[in-house]
Amino acid sequence: MTVTGGTVAALVLLRADGDVPVDTSRVPAREAAERELSDPRYHQNDPNLLQRGLDRFWEWLGDLFGAASGATPGGVIGLLVVALVVIALVAALWWRLGTPTRAPGGTGDSLFADGPRTARDHRTAAARHASAGRWNEAVQERMRAVVRSLEERALLDPRPGRTADEAAAEAGRTLPSHADDLRLAARTFDDVTYGGRTADEAAYRRLEDLDTALERTRPTLDTASTGTPA
Repeated sequence: MTVTGGTVAALVLLRADGDVPVDTSRVPAREAAERELSDPRYHQNDPNLLQRGLDRFWEWLGDLFGAASGATPGGVIGLLVVALVVIALVAALWWRLGTPTRAPGGTGDSLFADGPRTARDHRTAAARHASAGRWNEAVQERMRAVVRSLEERALLDPRPGRTADEAAAEAGRTLPSHADDLRLAARTFDDVTYGGRTADEAAYRRLEDLDTALERTRPTLDTASTGTPA
């Protein structure tokens, strides 16, 4: 008995139960597979969103590091040497220059930032901070007492927004014998207020001595330009 090719094909397509399988096209088959794979049972052990993000980040970092090491003479070791040199340079600059300071004269650099207070008020606050060992705050309050005292004695014109540097320069012209000490006091104030430096008791005592010396200076009509003590 001869069986033709068409008959053989038909027989092959027959299933064991006698049903003829349905010839499903490619697109519906893919959609059916996607629906099946979207079943939560298949994703119980998948990483969460954070873990997937971290995996992507580490892959990106690894690719970046690999590209940089390939472009650096000596490969990975050369890249590590360059990174250590850069870190050392940054640390040396930070140690040498300290925390970046703001340029004097800005509106945020006003000497008096908490409203009008008397020189006595500032001296009282300075003494309270000094007794507690808070030398930064003690230096700040004592410098404010120095400038406020000069304003109260009409040796400085009261001016809102004045900085410590400006006050020292103006007072130094009126009291030239104390000009250097006033500039040093202003620099100390700026260092602890804007430069991230830490004051000590010696710095505070210098300001205290300056405040006392200025209090004893009594310019007259003849000596107002020289600041000669009375």
